[in-house]
Amino acid sequence: MMYFDSHIHTEFSADSEMKAAEALREAEKQGLGLVFTEHLDYDYPAAGEEEFIFDPEAYWAAYEPLRAEGNLSLGVEMGMMASAREKNAAFLRRAPFDFVLASIHFLDVKDLYYPETFEGREKREMYHEYFTVMRAEIYAHPFINALAHIDYIARNAPFENPEISYGDFTEDIDAVLRALVETDTTIEINTRRLGDTRGIKELAPIYRRYHELGGRYVTIGSDAHVPDGVGRNYDRARELACAFDLQIVTFRERKMRVCED
Repeated sequence: MMYFDSHIHTEFSADSEMKAAEALREAEKQGLGLVFTEHLDYDYPAAGEEEFIFDPEAYWAAYEPLRAEGNLSLGVEMGMMASAREKNAAFLRRAPFDFVLASIHFLDVKDLYYPETFEGREKREMYHEYFTVMRAEIYAHPFINALAHIDYIARNAPFENPEISYGDFTEDIDAVLRALVETDTTIEINTRRLGDTRGIKELAPIYRRYHELGGRYVTIGSDAHVPDGVGRNYDRARELACAFDLQIVTFRERKMRVCED
């Protein structure tokens, strides 16, 4: 199977206006397949402004004809919170999703996208909470296929050093990685922060440790919300996977499929 960018947002996500045709056209230029992973975040803190929920039946009806060509799979990026566990499970019963990508976007029902979420918080304590919640929700969501952007908290954290450095958070990160291995959940290599050497330097030890603990598979996702983001830094992600003997996969009908040239 061809290589897939397994983390793409189109206009079914509240924060994207990208058309399916735009994403597919850009992917074709790069020789990539795509997995659409629209945002599902129940109990979104700012509900009423942008509600991160979509209609799965309408999604499937709109995109199933495109899916039939074989270079597109249809998934969901599911926000994991304790309050959303049952609703998340029920949502998946409404359409035959190919792929369930899980993420942590909130702490204490506060959005990690916004700097004010970090106000009054100490980095070590906050990051410990982030990883603790992530571990617990992996076990509480046995229906997920992969964990998205383990470093999401570092994207917008206003700390002088926002990184989730493995050496600083060894026990917390190990606990998350063990949860992934024990539940047969794949980890994503998210390409968003692979455009600079710092991002690669900080993430490399995490994927090395994932392999040491028994992890063998990764998905690669650009997290694209616009056409220019599709496939961004994909080659760097492939190099990272190769460096630690991790097999790149995607999912179809909730089953893992190996990506090869």
